[in-house]
Amino acid sequence: MKYLLIVPDGMADEPLEALDGRTPLAAARTPNLDALARVGCIGRVHTIPEGMAPGSDIAALSILGYDPARYYTGRAPLEAAAQGIDLGPQDVAFRCNLITSDGERVVDYSGGEISSEEGAELMRVIQEKLGTPAMRFFPGISYRNLMIWSHGSTDMATTPPHDIMGQPIAGHLPVGDGEETLQRMIWDSYEILDRHEINHRRVDDGKSPANMIWLWGQGYAPKLPNFSLTHGVTGAVISAVDLLRGIARLSGLRAPIVPGATGRLDTNWKGKCAAAREALREVDFVMIHLEAPDECGHQGDLEGKIRAIELTDAEIIGPVWEDAQRYAEARILVLPDHYTPIRLRTHVGNPVPFLLAGTDIRPDAFDRLDEAVAQESPIVIEEGWTLVQRLLTT
Repeated sequence: MKYLLIVPDGMADEPLEALDGRTPLAAARTPNLDALARVGCIGRVHTIPEGMAPGSDIAALSILGYDPARYYTGRAPLEAAAQGIDLGPQDVAFRCNLITSDGERVVDYSGGEISSEEGAELMRVIQEKLGTPAMRFFPGISYRNLMIWSHGSTDMATTPPHDIMGQPIAGHLPVGDGEETLQRMIWDSYEILDRHEINHRRVDDGKSPANMIWLWGQGYAPKLPNFSLTHGVTGAVISAVDLLRGIARLSGLRAPIVPGATGRLDTNWKGKCAAAREALREVDFVMIHLEAPDECGHQGDLEGKIRAIELTDAEIIGPVWEDAQRYAEARILVLPDHYTPIRLRTHVGNPVPFLLAGTDIRPDAFDRLDEAVAQESPIVIEEGWTLVQRLLTT
């Protein structure tokens, strides 16, 4: 049996007046999803446990079968695992976004979608100017970087920058044990980066500068049970995002790097498809994570979000599912990890729609996957981390 898990990140949304009361998912042309809906079953699942923040980190753990209330320690240590950064027992990892600021507000959580090459150079400067033996900075992909604080503290409230677009910086800085150190570092980074030649060049080219760091998502290294030993299948995760690749590596799943995979609309769609098809030849379970719908949701880009959903359907779901069926027995589970409404431009923890189809899955009466259809389904999974068992149990 082959098992596919496809996660269009942040795909779920609200009905929009601009779409005559439809959601982007309902408005998108998704012939492959429609075909699966006609032979599968649809429901809703709570990927975010009550009382926990609606982040991709928590939702991704749920989707892969790990109870976040038991295993979640923070976002940044998951990304550190993806980069091969070994955390000691006293090391605290922080996510270190390169953001755009006007000196008072968070203007863009992604630093104008800065390239990985430019981001790495800016992080080199930050390490040189602000790094210490106890605080080390590591470049990642695009704006997504890390800071490791030896003997640091997790007893601190921090805020994801994508939740505070356009809001004052002063009201959302880290608060708690060690706040003075981190707050000073954030303000100092603005003085360093705003004058850097990379940002001068970006402004001259009409792009947003990546002129400040933002520290959040802190945590110690988690310990996850081995996925293959738990479920009896070998597996791989295909994603451009360190968060997903980190969870994969911590759980013993393969996490190949796809050249040109960016997590945006310009990602290497065909490369991700090829990587998934290659993985299917070697393992039983393949998860494919697509970040583009979420990125468009954060940017308030309605046209882009619809396009991201359509590309997911055409470039990933259609060809990979066709390939999986060549193995005689196959199942597919499709769901977003959380809502990222265009109106709000941030995550929401509502239960998300899911579609399960394939071998031995009894079809229901629905012929389409979208939020309104899922509301009509009697299937509601309260503990999101149990959903993967429906995919893998034969």
